[in-house]
Amino acid sequence: MRRRILAALGGVALAVSMAACSGDGAGGGGDTGGKQPGDLTIGVSMPTQTSERWIADGNSVKEKLSAKGYKVDLQYAGDDIPTQSQQIDQMITQGADVLIVAAIDGTALSGQLQAAADAKIPVIAYDRLVRNSPNVDFYVSFDNYKVGVAQANALLVGLGLQTKDGAKGNASGPFTVELFAGSLDDNNAHFFYSGAMDTLKPFIDAGTLKVKSGQTKIEQIAILRWQQEAAQRRMEDLLTSSYADGSKVDGVLSPYDGISRGIITALQNAGYGAAAKPMPVVTGQDAEIASVKLINDGVQGSTVFKDTRLLAEQAVAAAEAFLQEKKPEANDTTTYDNGVKVVPSYLLPVQTVYKDDIKPVLVDSGYWTAEEVAAGQAKG
Repeated sequence: MRRRILAALGGVALAVSMAACSGDGAGGGGDTGGKQPGDLTIGVSMPTQTSERWIADGNSVKEKLSAKGYKVDLQYAGDDIPTQSQQIDQMITQGADVLIVAAIDGTALSGQLQAAADAKIPVIAYDRLVRNSPNVDFYVSFDNYKVGVAQANALLVGLGLQTKDGAKGNASGPFTVELFAGSLDDNNAHFFYSGAMDTLKPFIDAGTLKVKSGQTKIEQIAILRWQQEAAQRRMEDLLTSSYADGSKVDGVLSPYDGISRGIITALQNAGYGAAAKPMPVVTGQDAEIASVKLINDGVQGSTVFKDTRLLAEQAVAAAEAFLQEKKPEANDTTTYDNGVKVVPSYLLPVQTVYKDDIKPVLVDSGYWTAEEVAAGQAKG
């Protein structure tokens, strides 16, 4: 999938991404012996091609590394844990110099990471933290707790309880809402949930927001592998079990655009979206083009935009730092404890996108074109 990369963005991101001091990470700091880029291979392991977001991430990382002359081994695992494990094993066997890994299951790669450490191959966790291993050298991601806060605030804004600048809104409630979370095996899902629930809890405790199903624990609301179809089924079940009395849903906290589309499909099939039964406020994440169109059409309320172009820049900068036997610059060295160690991290900011933000944030920056937004489909 194409992404037009603004030269100014790339220059700024790369300019701040390396520290001058040298040092070794758990993987040995990259023993490249002064080789040229063309002699070095970076293995890039992505979880799936079922989400346009991961296709874009993989292609962007590969394009940026290739532009610098590195060999790139990009593999997609099809949301299958054994496949990802085998692909990473193969990258190690074939002599990768650095690994960039977006894990399907953040607890399933300890053996592969140990093999990488034994071979002195640095490992960069990409957006999803790999847990329970000392052999994660660096983590590049967004501030995932703030993603959850942003999603909760977007729900409050959509309901009129809060304004975009955080002031008290004109609405008083009570409002009936339902909650969704991501996949339990993805470390990010827990940060999203924590940020959202910390923000919503005062409103739930005060009775301003009522979760009619009573399902508020992450184990109750999680969607395995973030699947749109599973989200649709859960929303259908909620409507059948909790809303058969004719009561209406006012809002749905959704952590990801694919989940949001599943929720919206279930709601539309139940008659929501008509004048007599307005569509509930539905949040999202990742600014996927199909959901951006829904926001533009007034169906989905918002999405949290994470500029994956900048994330790819940061992953490339971290890889280059290791290859040059330097430590990548971290801007967070306290938050991301993977159960064995606190992994030095570089976190990027996020932005909530409502309908009015589509042009200035997504179109004007070159992330999507106006034609793609209108069609709800990328040109490829």
